[in-house]
Amino acid sequence: MDKAQTMKVAVVQAGTALYDLDKTLEKLEKYVAEASEQNVDLVVFPEAFIGGYPKYSTFGMHIGERSAAGRDEYLQYYNNAIEVPGPVTDKLASLANQSNMYMVIGVIEREAITGTLYCTAIHIDPAKGYVTKHRKIMPTAQERTVWGFGDGTTLPVVTYQRSPNLSARVSSTICWENYVPMLRQHYYNKGVQIYCAPTVDTREVWSSTMTHIALEGRCFVLSSNQFMHFKDFPESHPLPANSNPEGIALAGGSMIVSPMGEVLAGPLREKEGLLTAEIDLNDIIRGKLDMDNSLTGHYSRPDIFKLFVNEQGFQG
Repeated sequence: MDKAQTMKVAVVQAGTALYDLDKTLEKLEKYVAEASEQNVDLVVFPEAFIGGYPKYSTFGMHIGERSAAGRDEYLQYYNNAIEVPGPVTDKLASLANQSNMYMVIGVIEREAITGTLYCTAIHIDPAKGYVTKHRKIMPTAQERTVWGFGDGTTLPVVTYQRSPNLSARVSSTICWENYVPMLRQHYYNKGVQIYCAPTVDTREVWSSTMTHIALEGRCFVLSSNQFMHFKDFPESHPLPANSNPEGIALAGGSMIVSPMGEVLAGPLREKEGLLTAEIDLNDIIRGKLDMDNSLTGHYSRPDIFKLFVNEQGFQG
C-alpha cells in the first residue's frame, strides 16, 4: 500500500438540537473533538444537522390553506437557519483549522435577501476555511414547501489538499438527490474520489443505494445520517399520536463504502456514534481497471451519450 495515498475519514451519526443553534454547535464540536483524537482527516455530518430536519412538521399547510401558527413555525425555523457564508461558517472555519480536518456539514441555509431556505451541504477546509456549498437541487415531497431548489451554480467537486503529496476530490449529494442519475454522472465526470452523502433516509434499503454508487462511480462513499428519539424533539413539535418518548424517530444507517463496494464501516443503526475508516485512494485506480464511468472513461461511451449541465444557474 502506498502510504502517501491514505486518509482517515469519518461519518457522524447524530441528531440536531432542533431550534437550538448553540446546542447544535456544541454537539458538532464534541464530535469534531472525538474525530480529532482519532486523527481523522475528513468528517461528514448529516443532512440538515445545523438548522434541523423538521420531521413530522406541516408548517400549517394544506392545499389551498395556510395557518398563522404555521407561519410562526416557519419563522422559528428560518431564524435557526444560517447564512452561507456568515458568522457560523467563520466559526466552523476556525474549528476546522484547530482540528486540522476537512468538514462536510449538512445545514439549513437562509437567503438573507429573499427569505428562502435551502437544504445545503457546506465544505470547510482546514487551511482555506469555507470553500463552497451545494444546495439540494430536488427537495423531496413536502420538503418542497419549505426549501428552495438549488441550481447548477452549486454542483462543485472540491480538491482537498491534505499534504503536498496527497489530495482528494470531494463532492456532496444530499439524500434523495442520490437517485438522480444525471447528477451522479456529473460528479463522476468531474472525477470525484470522496462522494459525501449526508441524509436523513433511515430505511435499511439506503445501504444498497450507497453501495451501488460506490461501485458505479468507483469512488469512496461516505453517508452520514441522523439519529433521534421522539423525546429529542422540542415539546411543541408535532409528533405522531401516542409516540413513545423512548421510541426511535430517525434510526440512522450511516456507513462508509469502498470503490469496490466493500462496506468499510457501518451501517450504524439505532444509536449515535462516529464511524471511521482508513481509505487508500489508489483503490479508485484499481477499480477503474474494469469500470471507468468518468467523462472520458472507457465505460462512459461519449460517442453515444452526452450530458449537458447548466452550471450558470437559473439565468444561464
